[in-house]
Amino acid sequence: MNYDKVMQEIITKEKSTKTIPSLLLHSCCAPCSSHVIDTLTPYFNITIFYYNPNIEPKEEYEKRKQEEIRFLKEYPAQNKLDIIDCDYDNNLYHEKIKGLENLGERSARCHACYALRLEKTALKAQEIGYDYFGTTLTVSPYKDSNKLNEIGNILSTKYHLKYLYSDFKKQNGYLHSIELAKKYNLYRQDYCGCIYSKAEREKIKEQKSTEN
Repeated sequence: MNYDKVMQEIITKEKSTKTIPSLLLHSCCAPCSSHVIDTLTPYFNITIFYYNPNIEPKEEYEKRKQEEIRFLKEYPAQNKLDIIDCDYDNNLYHEKIKGLENLGERSARCHACYALRLEKTALKAQEIGYDYFGTTLTVSPYKDSNKLNEIGNILSTKYHLKYLYSDFKKQNGYLHSIELAKKYNLYRQDYCGCIYSKAEREKIKEQKSTEN
């Protein structure tokens, strides 16, 4: 399914109502959120939901969070733009991926992580009363957009909420996020966030170094 097309259809439908819907948008980091916010702020009142218990070490988590907060303050949003900060549920993350630690990027380990973060977003959206919930994760070429949208669809039905389907890397979204990161001088990490992805990236670096 072309999830970018689905999102555009949702936006077109909302524009016809002449009201601005509210969106609780899960974000993993400032660079990824930059393109997504730039794309959506003309059409939604956005609240960033910063829930990322997978990110380690804690210092890395705090660094990414502060960069997100700084970007939101500096970015000239067309509509409402704020943030909800969450608890660092790192122990819960490790419970959810127990037994899946060594499966690698885009595996069931990542899918469990997606589900944890998206369900937390859906629950908060239901609690506060947002019109939509969604995530910035589909902007990354390292993330499985089909699986993310499948999870979003399941949670949409489970909690009777509207999910904003997306594939933000379409239309050069990832490249645009890199450009915006440079413009706002955003810290860009070289691994997803979990200690397993960090180890995988370091292994790749070592292999490239050996080859050279």
